[in-house]
Amino acid sequence: MGVSLSAASGFRLFVPLFILSLASLAGWIDSGKTFEWIATYPALILFGFASLLEIIGYYCPWIDNMLDLIATPLSIFAGIILTSAVLTDTYPYLKWAVIIVFGGGASMNVQLLTVKARALSSVFASGKGNSIVSTIENISSIVISVLAIFIPVLSLILSAAIGYLIYLKIVKEKKEETT
Repeated sequence: MGVSLSAASGFRLFVPLFILSLASLAGWIDSGKTFEWIATYPALILFGFASLLEIIGYYCPWIDNMLDLIATPLSIFAGIILTSAVLTDTYPYLKWAVIIVFGGGASMNVQLLTVKARALSSVFASGKGNSIVSTIENISSIVISVLAIFIPVLSLILSAAIGYLIYLKIVKEKKEETT
């Protein structure tokens, strides 16, 4: 569940945090004592507002590329928070290895793929394709986050499939660029 939520944070930074907060408040997730602040109304409101601003920002030309610059390092941090919030009863050394390597790694890899996709869209479509990329990222983040709560394994498979499709699109664009 944590790795899937982390992958979703590579698409949108705040959407998985909002969905985790909502699920925690509903009692579907127990985030443990360290992260019980996620299951509060102030956190839900903050993450909801930040999600809305982030989604709107990615539809604005130039702002979307600036958001990628800011979101890239923050997505790793969000991935670590998301994984640690749901991985509660584990041996500490194993826990932190999983949190950093898999949680931070999943969010970083997805984020880097989406940055590359947006950059290629900006170059080849003069930024006009960025709204399509943003829509795919928004839907992916929401669907993967919700699935992570209810069907974590399917969410992980979907995250990997979407990442692979983005990778294939990037490879195709590079081949077209060189020919």
